[in-house]
Amino acid sequence: MRQILKRVNTFLYNDFVFSDRYRVWRHVIYWSFHITIWAVFWTIMSTTNVHFFKNLFKMLLWLPMFIFFSYPMVYYAIPRLLLKGKLWQFLLVVLAWGALGLYMNAGYRTYVVVPVLELMQIPVKSLRAALPQSFLCMTTSAASPMIIKFFKLWTAKQRDRMQVQQEKISTELQLLKAQVHPHFLISTLNNIYTCSINRSSDTPTLILKLSSLLSYMLYDCKSEEVRLENEIAIMRNYIDLESERFNNRIEISWSVEGNIRDQFIAPLLLMPFLENAFKYCAAPHIQKPWLAFDASVKNETLRCKIAYSKDENIRQPEADTGIQNVKKRLGFIYPDRYELKLNDEGSFFVVSLLIRLTASQPAYMPSPMPETPVNIQMRPA
Repeated sequence: MRQILKRVNTFLYNDFVFSDRYRVWRHVIYWSFHITIWAVFWTIMSTTNVHFFKNLFKMLLWLPMFIFFSYPMVYYAIPRLLLKGKLWQFLLVVLAWGALGLYMNAGYRTYVVVPVLELMQIPVKSLRAALPQSFLCMTTSAASPMIIKFFKLWTAKQRDRMQVQQEKISTELQLLKAQVHPHFLISTLNNIYTCSINRSSDTPTLILKLSSLLSYMLYDCKSEEVRLENEIAIMRNYIDLESERFNNRIEISWSVEGNIRDQFIAPLLLMPFLENAFKYCAAPHIQKPWLAFDASVKNETLRCKIAYSKDENIRQPEADTGIQNVKKRLGFIYPDRYELKLNDEGSFFVVSLLIRLTASQPAYMPSPMPETPVNIQMRPA
């Protein structure tokens, strides 16, 4: 039942109201409703017990004048004046058209309505006088569709703005994500190149890891969210590659707790922090470089902490391109659902990130990545 109501609501809102396909039906339904309501009203208010169908016939006679009086306001005054901010011009047109409507009402009543009713032998004595009832019906026949048209155009304009905004955000997210890929790939290729120059026996394994990274970036990252376990596996591969490049002289600790198999996260969101970590902690003059990665998932909340050594005389800029990209992506994807803290403690730097993950499963769900051995040294807490 709920699905049926949802489909009906979607049809009425998206198709029937805004689609040109049903424009004629919308007008037929509106005017049928309009003259029927007025026929009921005059039947109730009548003191001479005039039958409902006689009142309905009279309203039907007035229908051409209702349409002629209302459509210029609906299709000219609303879209070309009111919605464009020309308020004074709109008010002047309304007043002028209303004054003209008095003469139009009198002429139509005298030369159309009265002769037809006389021909049908329906009493018209009261109609010969300048009665305000018919003018009231005329003004409401213009006012009601004007209000409907205004809110319809305003709603359509708001929908267009939201769509443009969503497309803008989507485009910017794709650009931000694309900025990660070249730097990430170039850094990884440089790592493998260094290993091949040194004729390291780990070169085939590193190439295999690079293949995994490329597959992840080309296919998995197309979706808005990926499995958290895949994202963490990619970070472990990246740490392997970087550790090999620096001859395993960086002391690394790794800790992952909680259920990461049923959680999803935006792809390559944490990678820039690791890139910065290796950039600063592996400086040649640091005697004992170290890096610590700790992640935990509890109650669909991811807490991630990356700490690493650095030169206490060099302050890491928070305006780094990679960091700024991450901040923008977090603002777009997880508004009001994340906390990011960057603390420069002199001899080390700490990144603390909290994200309240979504429980929904993305439409395209990449399969879990196979486990790969990670040759990293564990630094005790």
